[in-house]
Amino acid sequence: MNEPGHNERLLNDVLSEGVAAEFREGLLNQTLRLARRHRRFRQARRAATALAVVAGAGLLVWRHSPPGPGLASLPNRPYTLVRTQPLPVNAWVVTKPLAPANLIASARTGSIVVTAKTGVPVRVISDDELLALAPKPAALVRYGPHSAELVLVNLARQPQAE
Repeated sequence: MNEPGHNERLLNDVLSEGVAAEFREGLLNQTLRLARRHRRFRQARRAATALAVVAGAGLLVWRHSPPGPGLASLPNRPYTLVRTQPLPVNAWVVTKPLAPANLIASARTGSIVVTAKTGVPVRVISDDELLALAPKPAALVRYGPHSAELVLVNLARQPQAE
């Protein structure tokens, strides 16, 4: 435990006049500086809060104020008057027939196949029946037990050996 004389010595050291006067003065100045800074901060915070409240109140008043005298002088009508005028001739869009020199005609290159649903079930054909229906030469290339591809060979497109 602490002895009673030890506490008294500690208190005398803290409050003693033996401390340098410059140190005490510097400590006091720093404390005053911090106190002033805190006071300025509180004052600035109060001013900012007051400014925000005034700005908010002004915004509310402005948003809910009635329209000015310029709009109030217009009579209320149950209809809207629309004034129209004819469009100038140069603004019209017209179509003209294409010149015969620019006309291009093309021949029909394909035919349209139309199918209809019937009650007849689809019949699966064998590989031999498929090859019999395909133009010659044709080959059936197998990729696996249940996948194959029918390859049609066009002899006219193959390059000729010299």
